[in-house]
Amino acid sequence: MAFGITRDELRHWKTAVENEQIAFLTHYWLDDRFPGCKTVTKVGCSNLEKLIEWGEKYGLKEEWIDHKEAYPHFDLFGKHEYEIMQNEGLLDQLMRFK
Repeated sequence: MAFGITRDELRHWKTAVENEQIAFLTHYWLDDRFPGCKTVTKVGCSNLEKLIEWGEKYGLKEEWIDHKEAYPHFDLFGKHEYEIMQNEGLLDQLMRFK
């Protein structure tokens, strides 16, 4: 279940993904399969080659891409989410939810 973002934030992310940009969207997220994780960051891009190449920099595998609707993305959470967001200079986006 996702919550904690505005419709404008979601619309902005979707537009960036559609425009083949690497786009980040962090929101609150609760899933019993991942205890202790309270956020997820979706990193999307409609250009699959570009998304795969971006993911490889962080050891993310192509088969981990979620191909939901027209917005392919990686789901980042836990330690990897923090480390990648820090490396991308986007910790402020993540810390908003801590």
